Amino acid sequence: MTSKPSPPALLVIDVQRAFDIWDASGERRNQPDAIHRIADLLATFRTKGAPIFHIRHLGEEPDSAFAPNGPGFAAQPQAEAEAGEAVIVKRVNSGFIGTDLEAQLRGANIQTLAICGATTNHCVETTTRMAGNLGFDARLVRDAAWTYDRRGPDGELHKAEDIHAMTLANLHEEFARIVTTAEVISELD
Repeated sequence: MTSKPSPPALLVIDVQRAFDIWDASGERRNQPDAIHRIADLLATFRTKGAPIFHIRHLGEEPDSAFAPNGPGFAAQPQAEAEAGEAVIVKRVNSGFIGTDLEAQLRGANIQTLAICGATTNHCVETTTRMAGNLGFDARLVRDAAWTYDRRGPDGELHKAEDIHAMTLANLHEEFARIVTTAEVISELD
């Protein structure tokens, strides 16, 4: 007899104070309301008793904004883990590399993942790609993720909105479904 799949799990990626520091230093980002959508997702998943996994980045360079003993490593207040919620620490872009995330998901018979956090084109994208490649039903929550302006190798400045949109386009239908917070909440109901 096959066991019933678990409800979708929420993966909250790198919602850490390092990004508050970046924002305060003038780094320009898209979707300033993404943190509120993440809080909405957390509240709904908690109310429904659905699994939540908090993924934190640990920077190993002494000057990293994500250094374990620095102010940037802690979770942003709206995304702090509550008792019973898994906290997974990673050292690279993907939440699956060097962690037991996949084993925990498979052990709980979780097949569907709602993925949110920062930054869209780095750790969110890498974790989403791997989730799709590992056979999970990955859903990237477009309004609950953000990124920053970036300079390309030619010196051209790329706006955060464009980077975010291109990342969603790259992941769409091949690695993940691109969804909204409202869609994820509706499916849980």
